[in-house]
Amino acid sequence: MVKLIFCLRRAPHLSREEFQRYWREHHAPLVREAAPALRIVRYVQTHTLPTTLNEALQRGYQAPEAFDGVAELWWNSLEDFTAPRDSAEGRAARRRLLEDERRFIDLAASPVWLAEEHAIV
Repeated sequence: MVKLIFCLRRAPHLSREEFQRYWREHHAPLVREAAPALRIVRYVQTHTLPTTLNEALQRGYQAPEAFDGVAELWWNSLEDFTAPRDSAEGRAARRRLLEDERRFIDLAASPVWLAEEHAIV
């Protein structure tokens, strides 16, 4: 399987709570609706917890500030990932998602890449 990993930073006008609520309650249903046209077989949101333990982890690892969340999307193959570009329905679905993402994600500060998962434990 092919996985897209998207490390999200919220748009500057949103608090983390506002960002996570919008992502979960508004954007997630859009992804669910678009999944067949985009051939997405799984979508998971991981929301950063509001705990001081995260700050301690950052200090201990000398790490940068945590992301506000991580989105993971799965396809059965690279072909399934790229094929929707060739259909009007696929292009429209991707355009709708990107338009919505611009409302709540700082896209320039949010790394995204394709990966292959190797489960160890």
